[in-house]
Amino acid sequence: MSETTRNQAAGSSFYAAMRLLPAAEREAMFAIYAFCRKVDDIADDPGPTQAERRAALDAWRGNLASLYAGREPTLGRELVEPIRRFALRQDDFLAIIDGMQMDVDTDIRAPDFDTLDLYCDRVASAVGRLSVRIFGMDEAPGRDLAHHLGRALQFTNILRDVDEDAAVGRLYLPLEALYHAGITAREPGEVLADPAIDAACRWVAVKAHEHYSRADEIMNARPKGRLRAPRLMSAVYGEILKRMEREGWAAPRGRVKLSKPALIWILIWRGLAR
Repeated sequence: MSETTRNQAAGSSFYAAMRLLPAAEREAMFAIYAFCRKVDDIADDPGPTQAERRAALDAWRGNLASLYAGREPTLGRELVEPIRRFALRQDDFLAIIDGMQMDVDTDIRAPDFDTLDLYCDRVASAVGRLSVRIFGMDEAPGRDLAHHLGRALQFTNILRDVDEDAAVGRLYLPLEALYHAGITAREPGEVLADPAIDAACRWVAVKAHEHYSRADEIMNARPKGRLRAPRLMSAVYGEILKRMEREGWAAPRGRVKLSKPALIWILIWRGLAR
């Protein structure tokens, strides 16, 4: 992991969670984080054309093919050891790239829920599927945890970033949530200015809570694996969601985040500080 990427992660709830892991697992997670940042930047950074972004994502696909074939990659060398040590699957890395491709191909605006769910599977639950292998979980509970916690975290991010996404022409709130709230606009700025935006966001919040509950049920069953990191992520993002619900999504909105004392309190409250 480069110093720049490590600095980007430092201070985040992700960084706090990863510090709960032993060294080898922690470095593997940082390598995945670095990969995700790089492909996410391809989709989000201003400047490159759509064709250039697609070519950059294809370059990553080619490098993964080289890496898994045992050839020397020109990108992603930091993934070599985690893939070998934890038997990480190529399909999960490719799914993440496919998720970024969805952002490159079109500015996502009020997708139907099935499309949003596919997007969340690619950009979040696929990361979870890589992570649970590093955590040492068995296949079935690991995949279930990745499915539910990945979607819970991604829905929370969508609700927290509605203004940031709208500024670049994107709206991840699903069509069904807008219908539920009676919002007919589809332009991101118009949707966020609608007084009914709070109802639309709360529709998504209900879905997020359902996934948090399922993820916590899986972890509370005490499956094999290092679960302190995902427990912390669930607790932290769950608390962010609850704070957003208390504040509501009516304009003007502030971006909710947790202070360091709040993170420490969650660590102690959830029994993760040891």
